[in-house]
Amino acid sequence: MTEPPARLGFSSTIEALRLRDWLLGPGQATLVTDQFSADDFHVVVDDRADVHVNSTDGRFYLGWFPLGRPGTEGEGWKIAVTGTATVRGYQMSFDTETPADVVAAAVARVLETSRQL
Repeated sequence: MTEPPARLGFSSTIEALRLRDWLLGPGQATLVTDQFSADDFHVVVDDRADVHVNSTDGRFYLGWFPLGRPGTEGEGWKIAVTGTATVRGYQMSFDTETPADVVAAAVARVLETSRQL
Protein backbone atom coordinates (compact mmCIF):
# COMPACT_ATOMS: atom_id res chain seq x y z
CA MET A 1 0.00 0.00 0.00
CA THR A 2 1.41 3.37 -0.96
CA GLU A 3 0.75 6.66 0.76
CA PRO A 4 -1.07 9.40 -1.12
CA PRO A 5 1.24 12.11 -2.44
CA ALA A 6 1.71 15.12 -0.20
CA ARG A 7 -0.40 18.12 -1.19
CA LEU A 8 1.73 20.94 -2.46
CA GLY A 9 0.89 24.60 -2.31
CA PHE A 10 -1.53 26.60 -0.25
CA SER A 11 -4.99 25.32 0.43
CA SER A 12 -7.75 27.03 2.32
CA THR A 13 -11.48 27.07 2.75
CA ILE A 14 -14.02 29.73 1.96
CA GLU A 15 -14.53 30.09 5.73
CA ALA A 16 -10.85 30.87 6.30
CA LEU A 17 -10.83 33.50 3.55
CA ARG A 18 -13.66 35.60 4.98
CA LEU A 19 -12.82 39.16 5.93
CA ARG A 20 -11.96 39.89 9.53
CA ASP A 21 -12.70 42.95 11.63
CA TRP A 22 -9.39 44.27 12.98
CA LEU A 23 -8.96 46.65 15.90
CA LEU A 24 -7.86 50.00 14.47
CA GLY A 25 -7.30 53.50 15.80
CA PRO A 26 -5.36 54.64 18.84
CA GLY A 27 -8.06 53.94 21.44
CA GLN A 28 -7.72 54.95 25.09
CA ALA A 29 -4.17 55.50 26.34
CA THR A 30 -5.36 54.91 29.91
CA LEU A 31 -5.45 51.18 29.08
CA VAL A 32 -1.66 51.46 29.09
CA THR A 33 -0.98 54.10 31.73
CA ASP A 34 -3.34 52.64 34.34
CA GLN A 35 -1.03 49.61 34.67
CA PHE A 36 1.51 51.60 36.67
CA SER A 37 1.39 52.12 40.44
CA ALA A 38 2.70 55.24 42.15
CA ASP A 39 4.76 53.00 44.46
CA ASP A 40 6.93 51.59 41.67
CA PHE A 41 6.76 54.19 38.87
CA HIS A 42 7.10 57.93 38.35
CA VAL A 43 4.79 59.63 35.85
CA VAL A 44 5.57 62.99 34.25
CA VAL A 45 3.43 64.90 31.77
CA ASP A 46 5.49 67.47 29.91
CA ASP A 47 4.55 70.76 28.24
CA ARG A 48 3.60 68.97 24.98
CA ALA A 49 1.22 66.66 26.91
CA ASP A 50 3.56 63.73 26.28
CA VAL A 51 3.52 61.20 29.11
CA HIS A 52 6.72 59.66 30.49
CA VAL A 53 6.71 56.72 32.91
CA ASN A 54 9.89 55.53 34.63
CA SER A 55 10.40 52.72 37.10
CA THR A 56 11.82 53.82 40.44
CA ASP A 57 15.03 51.90 39.63
CA GLY A 58 15.32 53.78 36.32
CA ARG A 59 15.55 50.66 34.14
CA PHE A 60 12.06 50.80 32.58
CA TYR A 61 10.76 53.66 30.45
CA LEU A 62 7.47 54.18 28.65
CA GLY A 63 6.78 57.27 26.60
CA TRP A 64 3.42 58.16 25.06
CA PHE A 65 3.53 60.85 22.40
CA PRO A 66 -0.06 61.55 21.21
CA LEU A 67 1.14 63.89 18.42
CA GLY A 68 4.21 61.80 17.57
CA ARG A 69 7.62 61.70 19.18
CA PRO A 70 9.76 64.65 18.09
CA GLY A 71 12.38 63.67 15.55
CA THR A 72 10.59 60.49 14.45
CA GLU A 73 8.11 59.49 11.76
CA GLY A 74 4.90 59.13 13.78
CA GLU A 75 6.27 57.17 16.73
CA GLY A 76 3.55 57.28 19.37
CA TRP A 77 4.81 54.85 22.01
CA LYS A 78 8.30 53.97 23.18
CA ILE A 79 9.09 51.17 25.62
CA ALA A 80 12.67 50.60 26.78
CA VAL A 81 14.24 48.33 29.36
CA THR A 82 17.86 49.03 30.24
CA GLY A 83 20.18 46.04 30.28
CA THR A 84 22.82 45.05 32.78
CA ALA A 85 26.59 44.82 32.59
CA THR A 86 26.26 41.37 31.01
CA VAL A 87 22.89 41.37 29.21
CA ARG A 88 21.70 43.92 26.66
CA GLY A 89 18.42 45.71 27.19
CA TYR A 90 15.73 46.15 24.57
CA GLN A 91 13.27 48.66 23.22
CA MET A 92 10.17 48.70 21.09
CA SER A 93 8.14 51.39 19.41
CA PHE A 94 4.57 51.70 18.16
CA ASP A 95 3.18 54.40 15.93
CA THR A 96 0.49 56.89 16.95
CA GLU A 97 -2.28 54.82 15.38
CA THR A 98 -1.41 51.53 17.11
CA PRO A 99 -4.40 50.58 19.26
CA ALA A 100 -3.77 51.18 22.96
CA ASP A 101 -5.06 47.64 23.57
CA VAL A 102 -2.06 46.26 21.66
CA VAL A 103 0.43 48.49 23.49
CA ALA A 104 -1.24 47.61 26.82
CA ALA A 105 -0.75 43.91 26.10
CA ALA A 106 2.96 44.47 25.36
CA VAL A 107 3.41 46.55 28.53
CA ALA A 108 1.53 43.98 30.63
CA ARG A 109 3.85 41.24 29.40
CA VAL A 110 6.96 43.32 30.12
CA LEU A 111 5.69 44.04 33.64
CA GLU A 112 4.79 40.36 34.20
CA THR A 113 8.34 39.32 33.36
CA SER A 114 9.94 41.77 35.80
CA ARG A 115 10.72 40.89 39.38
CA GLN A 116 11.98 42.78 42.38
CA LEU A 117 15.43 41.89 43.66
